[in-house]
Amino acid sequence: MYKTIVSLILWPIWFLFFSFSMMLLLILILTIPRKYLYIYVCPLCWFYCFLGGQWLRKENNPPAPEGQPYLYMFNHVSMFDQFMIGAYVRHYITAVGAIEQFNYPIWGQIIKQYGVIPIVRQRIREARKSLSAAEDALNNGVSFIISPEGTRTLTGELSPFKKGPFHLAKNTGATIIPIGLHGGLKAKRKDDWRLRPSILTTRFGTPITNIEYGDLTIDEIKDLVRERIQQLMAT
Repeated sequence: MYKTIVSLILWPIWFLFFSFSMMLLLILILTIPRKYLYIYVCPLCWFYCFLGGQWLRKENNPPAPEGQPYLYMFNHVSMFDQFMIGAYVRHYITAVGAIEQFNYPIWGQIIKQYGVIPIVRQRIREARKSLSAAEDALNNGVSFIISPEGTRTLTGELSPFKKGPFHLAKNTGATIIPIGLHGGLKAKRKDDWRLRPSILTTRFGTPITNIEYGDLTIDEIKDLVRERIQQLMAT
């Protein structure tokens, strides 16, 4: 009952703020260079969590912007995950998103203008085109946030990793930043509409550079990153 009452209060507030902030973000995207958008996006991510009843905290610092491009890889448990990371990353960062999102009114236009790359996961050939576009962006110094699991877990345990993110790393030499996220499953489960006020913790791991993984196979890189994320989840 507690979660239901809290959620009935928080969701209308959250959606009102979300709608207003998205319209403002679209204006900023159309008027200022992308590299400065983080100045607005960082506090925006914090407010998305706060208005959803969540308090953010961070352990370890994210990498310096000068070392880009980065591939931020994390355990995917909640709708708050991308905000937990975006609140602390002090540079422009984009993502690869399901193509269905680009058909949504307003939202689809916003993420397209922001630089999110659409992907059709069910079609291998189309997915490869999306990954090729992501490779081009990485080679031009653009960083990405990406979930190796592909979708949110229902148990809190890591699901099997897809190989796509590691092909991106292997083909571009981008530095991988493993991240362990805590508290998201309790805050908002994928199979439950309700919110539960919680403390959300973002743990940035030690960067994995091309020097460390360059001679590894795709499966070996996948296993290495999985091990690092599990360590961050456990501590």
